[in-house]
Amino acid sequence: MTPEEKALLQAKHRLEAVQARDRKKERNARTRRLILEGAELEYVVPEVREMSREELRHFLSFHLQKHD
Repeated sequence: MTPEEKALLQAKHRLEAVQARDRKKERNARTRRLILEGAELEYVVPEVREMSREELRHFLSFHLQKHD
């Protein structure tokens, strides 16, 4: 492998590492946001703790529909 090829490969790996760190950072931010929003929902409507995901989806759909 020539020095130029080696340098190119190293640069590619550095870029991939930076992209992987960015993806992880975005995932962590999304996870934190979802946890905090879920906690707020449980605080406001404590009964959701006992609901299945399907029941929760139905509950939210019903209560968030626009009534004209």
